[in-house]
Amino acid sequence: MSNVTALPHNDASLLYANTDFTQLNWLEVQWATWYLWIGNPILATGLMSFLLHEIVYFGRAIPWIIVDAIPYFRKWKLQPNKIPTAAEQWACTKQVLFSHFTVELPVIWLFHPMAEMFGMSTWQVPFPSWQAILPQVAFFFVFEDMFHFFAHQALHWGPLYKHIHKIHHQYPAPFGLAAEYAHPAEVFILGTGTILGPILYTMFRRDLHIFTMYIWITLRLFQAVDAHSGYDFPWSLQHILPFWSGAEHHDFHHMAFVNNFSTSFRWCDRIAGTDNKYRAYRARLDAAKKAGLSAEEYAKMEERLNAEAEREGVEAEKIAENVTWGKTKVQ
Repeated sequence: MSNVTALPHNDASLLYANTDFTQLNWLEVQWATWYLWIGNPILATGLMSFLLHEIVYFGRAIPWIIVDAIPYFRKWKLQPNKIPTAAEQWACTKQVLFSHFTVELPVIWLFHPMAEMFGMSTWQVPFPSWQAILPQVAFFFVFEDMFHFFAHQALHWGPLYKHIHKIHHQYPAPFGLAAEYAHPAEVFILGTGTILGPILYTMFRRDLHIFTMYIWITLRLFQAVDAHSGYDFPWSLQHILPFWSGAEHHDFHHMAFVNNFSTSFRWCDRIAGTDNKYRAYRARLDAAKKAGLSAEEYAKMEERLNAEAEREGVEAEKIAENVTWGKTKVQ
């Protein structure tokens, strides 16, 4: 990677003074052109990072809004009787935008100087090779999944749940836009797992480019939105990679309030035993399929099990809300 040493930011042309543009690919040229056009690396990184987040998040969520509006797809809906209304979608959008501008925008804006302080490349070209990018992104996925597993369980503790995480659980049947429908404090807490992995990595290795970070953020947003989509298609990733969590795994968490605290993978929940109710639920559904029930009979049984899980979830939520500093209030 060339020009990894920070250069004066008061003259953007100096950033690429020693760069041979004929050796760059098309994307690398556009990258350098963006930084030269904006003229200020901090501003250029801040704008690009925030636009990337908004375009990817809403660009991935909008197709799920369209899917929710088409009855044909209901046969793959995990909770087919709970379709988000236009009013719910709009209320969700407003809360998401509020968090984006009050929490994520300031963090994103400060990311460039923070990244450079820890040794991350930003404006530099060429980009790292795919052989370097892939293991880095894999590490970020594993790190974030473990961080989220523990932080998410902490958010289910009484005071934290009641005052912070309860907002995210407003919808027992989540939908794509609701992936970041949360209290600003939760956005900050769980978002830490997304950026802390790259920060720690670059502190120790000092060979991370923000381009790799953008790939990671894009994949992470896809994962988060899809996990909240409420749909389980035969081609969904969890049917290809059995250790992938997906919507089918996370939907149960919203419905039953308990179990399945991780994000991308099923490992942490399986090891910790925080998927016992979920696995019992799936076992009953699988047994019903093997019993040869008709489609109508199976749908009725699934609806009954979902209602049972949701009732238990409501009770579990009440218990969580009544916990205060290690004690449970007596009703």
